[in-house]
Amino acid sequence: METRHLRYFLAVAEEKHFGRAALRLHMARPPLSHQIKQLEEQVGTPLFERTTRKVELTPAGELLFERGRRILQDLEDLESDIVQVGEGASGVLRLGLSGSATYRLLPSLVQRVQRELAGLKLTVRGEMLTPQMVADLEEGRLDIAVLRPPVHSPDLGLAYLEQDRLVAALHATHPLASREQLSLADLADEAFVGYPAESVVTRIFHEACRRQGFSPRIVQETRETSTLLSLVAAGMGIALVPITSRMFTFQDIVFRHVNDAPAVDLAVAWRLSDKAPLVQRFLTLFDTVPGHLGTMPSRPAGVAAISKLPEEPTDEN
Repeated sequence: METRHLRYFLAVAEEKHFGRAALRLHMARPPLSHQIKQLEEQVGTPLFERTTRKVELTPAGELLFERGRRILQDLEDLESDIVQVGEGASGVLRLGLSGSATYRLLPSLVQRVQRELAGLKLTVRGEMLTPQMVADLEEGRLDIAVLRPPVHSPDLGLAYLEQDRLVAALHATHPLASREQLSLADLADEAFVGYPAESVVTRIFHEACRRQGFSPRIVQETRETSTLLSLVAAGMGIALVPITSRMFTFQDIVFRHVNDAPAVDLAVAWRLSDKAPLVQRFLTLFDTVPGHLGTMPSRPAGVAAISKLPEEPTDEN
């Protein structure tokens, strides 16, 4: 399978229309149709179901679409990394970060990279969910990830950084906003906006609600913390978010402690088999000792974060 065939296929799959895909690819429609037919002959199965009104993926097409996007992105990343190293970068490291960690820890981390690993080209993917980061670490698409445990993989090392309480984010006009302290039971009848079901934060939150005898009513899901809080500001619902999310400033949002809300951990993860000196040096920026911590089932005390974090404000608004 040639790269050009994959690019043509993905364009048609995303547009679900040969004419629009041809315009996007700056080519005529007949040659594009011919290239897709060649690809289908090569793989030995139809990739699209074509009618006069629509173009849909077959099951085989769905598989190629899912994996093909990752393959093409990997190739583009590789080309970019080669150019960077060729232009003098000391190396390339691919870093993934979850949710509010993207905004809270990344600035300090980049500053330390600039001071201590000059020349390193850092490729960052932010606002990722833990399951995707675990898969990308295992499959070599990420070198290091800042994620939220638990992580059940014998191939990954894990060092804990900090622990965040979950707090309630509410619109300033919400009736519960007038109270300084809440409980999960107070939220049982509320509409929630939250992270997707596969999010570790969501799983921990749902389990805590289950122990209180209710299942939260989710009206909207989003992967990005900033978008989630925008939905709260719009009055769509309330959200339980890590306390570090208070760094986002929204005029119409207040944050309230929830006495029996669970906490979520933050950790740095890497492949235990990756002995690259650049990875090992990068891990020292987190003040951890790679190779001695391994994969830990529970959070140990005394593992420092990458830098001293600012004190939490006392004003909850």
